[in-house]
Amino acid sequence: MKINANLSTELLNYYRQMSTEMFTVVDLETTGGKGDRDRIIEISVLQATLKDGIQQISTDLINPQIQIPEQIVRFTGISQHMVAGVDGSDQILPKYLPMLQSGVLVAHNIGFDYSFLKAEYQRLGTEYIAPKQLCTVKLSRLLLPHLPSRSLPKLVKHYDFNVGKSHRAESDAIACWLLLEKLLTQLLNANDDEILNLFGQQWLSVEDIAIILKLPLTQVEDLLTDPTIKSRFSRHRQVNLYQRKGIESLSEKIRKN
Repeated sequence: MKINANLSTELLNYYRQMSTEMFTVVDLETTGGKGDRDRIIEISVLQATLKDGIQQISTDLINPQIQIPEQIVRFTGISQHMVAGVDGSDQILPKYLPMLQSGVLVAHNIGFDYSFLKAEYQRLGTEYIAPKQLCTVKLSRLLLPHLPSRSLPKLVKHYDFNVGKSHRAESDAIACWLLLEKLLTQLLNANDDEILNLFGQQWLSVEDIAIILKLPLTQVEDLLTDPTIKSRFSRHRQVNLYQRKGIESLSEKIRKN
């Protein structure tokens, strides 16, 4: 499911239905940001449900068999010396596969972790696919639009989670689970209007809007000149973004016409 490209009511139903699932939360520390080039140096995977909490958790350092850049050592606290005496991914990752293939795969910015898992398992001759995924960054953007940042360390501070040092796999996996638990509980307990109002404050790209409106991009761009639709320029993405609330009002007008 392409999360942004759905109406708010569909998103609400989707997340509420998903709340009954078992979640497999993963966090990785790596030698860099590219899954096809860099390597995993630490992995932590936990499994949990909203009903019963954390059921199991496993964590391992991994010898990447390449040099860990100094900035990564400073960022994570994981040094070359710490991984020198531990096994490589060929010994560590196969034991994680049964966990990673069950439940809903969850991570904070799941595209990052998923790309590394796929690349590492591919090196081992295994195709890794997680059909069900949930990104806590995307869910945070929907439910916490008032916060200036939805980075995991900032959210740990916001909720005062007691999880230990950020940028270590086990601490971050636990933090990701606590965040997911908090957000899904909010979704289940709040009334629909309250949640839909929060969703309405999300900022959408033109590509997402085209899917929501079921219209070609060129036609969508003409419609976005409507002064009732709030917009802003994202310096990070270097594109204009448009507020979901106005887009959904526009969708309703198109549907009625």
